[in-house]
Amino acid sequence: MEKYEQERFAKLQKLREKGIDPFGGRYDNVQSIQSILESYSPECDDLKVKAAGRIMTMRPHGKTVFLDIRDWTGKIQVYIKRDKTGEEAFEVSKLLDLGDLLGVEGVLFKTRTGETTIFADSFTLLSKSLLNPPEKWHGLKDVELRHRQRYVDLFTSPEVMQTFLKRIQIIKHIRTFLDEKDFVEVETPMMQPIPGGAVARPFITHHNALDIDLYLRIAPELYLKRLLVGGMERVYEINRNFRNEGISTRHNPEFTMMELYQAYSDYNGMMELTEGLIISLVEKLYGSYEIPFGEITIDMKPPWRRATFCDLLEEHSGIKYDDEEGLIRKSKELGLETAGIDRDNIANNLFEELVEKALVNPTFVLDYPTSICPLTKTCEYDPRFAQRFELYIASMEVANSYSELNDSIDQDKRFHEQLGTEADIAGKIDEDFLTALKYGMPPAGGLGIGIDRLIMLLTNKVSIREVVLFPLLKPK
Repeated sequence: MEKYEQERFAKLQKLREKGIDPFGGRYDNVQSIQSILESYSPECDDLKVKAAGRIMTMRPHGKTVFLDIRDWTGKIQVYIKRDKTGEEAFEVSKLLDLGDLLGVEGVLFKTRTGETTIFADSFTLLSKSLLNPPEKWHGLKDVELRHRQRYVDLFTSPEVMQTFLKRIQIIKHIRTFLDEKDFVEVETPMMQPIPGGAVARPFITHHNALDIDLYLRIAPELYLKRLLVGGMERVYEINRNFRNEGISTRHNPEFTMMELYQAYSDYNGMMELTEGLIISLVEKLYGSYEIPFGEITIDMKPPWRRATFCDLLEEHSGIKYDDEEGLIRKSKELGLETAGIDRDNIANNLFEELVEKALVNPTFVLDYPTSICPLTKTCEYDPRFAQRFELYIASMEVANSYSELNDSIDQDKRFHEQLGTEADIAGKIDEDFLTALKYGMPPAGGLGIGIDRLIMLLTNKVSIREVVLFPLLKPK
């Protein structure tokens, strides 16, 4: 045990000898520090307040102690004076340490330097901290340690706390926005016998009682569509999805998705909904259409650009979609694999390499090749392309949407075409989903928004780990 930890244990023992529980108990009617600061008025010099928070600084001066406590709304100074609290209580103040959780009751006043302060009538130790705070409260500097010890990161860094409180605010706004448009929030299975709704490697688990393998869901899509068949015409789920793939600044194997389906709509309706939702968040959080993201500024002013996959591919590669030889030649120049890969996937790989990084301001990319969109209606002008969009902002895919395929015969055909390919995850077809489609699913628009990436954009965080409370990390 380190020296400082030993000293804290010694203080803990002295508190117990005084009959004081070092880990406190119920402490009712606590006011947030923000509300206390806002309640101060020079005309009211006897305002009683009650606060609780973690001790951030301590400045003892003989018969007085000044300390700062912080809760999740702010920080306030506390003034403890022996003549006010009494000798016995003042002796207890000498056993306090940085990091201890303290409850305080007293009168609000302003010091000569103009700092709003609680003049303590009494104080209560609510929890003794047995470890020293990091680097004198300047927060954790080691990025990986910050993510491993998020509990320390939160209480030492107000900025980090505000990011996660803002995340909660954003998700709450999304729910309100959708509820007001008559969507209903539902819950669908997170363990599925057949993973579907996306192309991704799943996590596999085993159910002992049934003796069957199950998959953590990669997407809720096929279950939400079953609800459309059942007559629930506007459904959404803010859910956890799991994909057994790489980890990066933009990927976490466990991530949050908002997925919705609206009967009698299509991908054009979903574009309007997506733009309206995100713009409402930008206006709420920034009051301006220009928002910072890392070293760039993004112009979110509507209407957002809409361009087809083929037009953007030609714009940034100089190659037309129909020019298969040109696509292969360009791919080889860039070191991309082409052997054994069909034209549509070559074009898509080229798009990811050349186009995505150029899409900084919001851009709806429309009409992807049908072969890579197995759950999507085809475009009337050319069945080689599907009614799908992806929304890119800051060179990241933020949303994905389809005009949903509701033709059970066509869907069956496309599922069978996938068998044995990379898109075939489980080696079997979801026959129950096809049965549902045969009963008749209304034409619909579907939309998925990556909540973590959206929050990255709206809080100016360039790594997904900065907006996920407990990101997956390699064990020490």
